[in-house]
Amino acid sequence: LLFSKPVIYRTSPCTRLDLARALSCRLDLMRDAGYTIRSMAERCGMTAHTLRYYERVGLIQPVGRARNGHRRYSESDEAWLNFLHCMRATNMSIREMQRYAELREQGDATSLQRRKLLEDHQAAIAAKIADLQKAHGLLTHKIANYRAIEERIRVGGPQLVEEEQPEPETQFATAS
Repeated sequence: LLFSKPVIYRTSPCTRLDLARALSCRLDLMRDAGYTIRSMAERCGMTAHTLRYYERVGLIQPVGRARNGHRRYSESDEAWLNFLHCMRATNMSIREMQRYAELREQGDATSLQRRKLLEDHQAAIAAKIADLQKAHGLLTHKIANYRAIEERIRVGGPQLVEEEQPEPETQFATAS
């Protein structure tokens, strides 16, 4: 009984389970799953052209393709693209992004180099923010001066030249 012959059912070709075909269909369905380039571009706030460019310059690994040859992006592709979009929004250069992507592909052994790259970029952003805050202070001061002049003109008072008020310390030009 333990070693009895397997039972072979006689069925028509239409009802036979073809394991190879079933696996092939499943792979085809998986291959067709995922996001199209248009939907991924919308999800990440990029253009389809940018996604193709990022693939061409090595920022993203070659993307899977559907049976029709169209790109299909995965959830992990989306997470990586969102990170790249964020880095680009902070003016990280494509070259720096490529260096980061190369290190990422090498795995955890490069975490120190990746952290250093991000820390250097963060320091550059902090310096830029400080410069922007100085420029913002200068603009705020100039706008307040112009509002005061406009108020004097509106009420018919004497037209005075800008009052000499100490301006915020800045490296930017102070011309009107």
